[in-house]
Amino acid sequence: MIGLGTQDSLGQANDFDNKFGTTFDMLWDESFISWQTIGVSSQPTAVMLKADGTPITGWIGAFPEDEVLRLAADNPA
Repeated sequence: MIGLGTQDSLGQANDFDNKFGTTFDMLWDESFISWQTIGVSSQPTAVMLKADGTPITGWIGAFPEDEVLRLAADNPA
């Protein structure tokens, strides 16, 4: 799992990371190009990719843990 921040500022992204104690890597892209590339149009958004970067599916808002686990098992790295 990778978090991808693009809004506000890097400092605010770091504050978010510290406040919520994320345990995954967070990347910062002030250009928004990454969000445009993977089709993020609102927050929260989750996109599941295959190991080669091909999209499997995505969710806007909450995403179902059971579906994520099933898809991960069906698409091992």
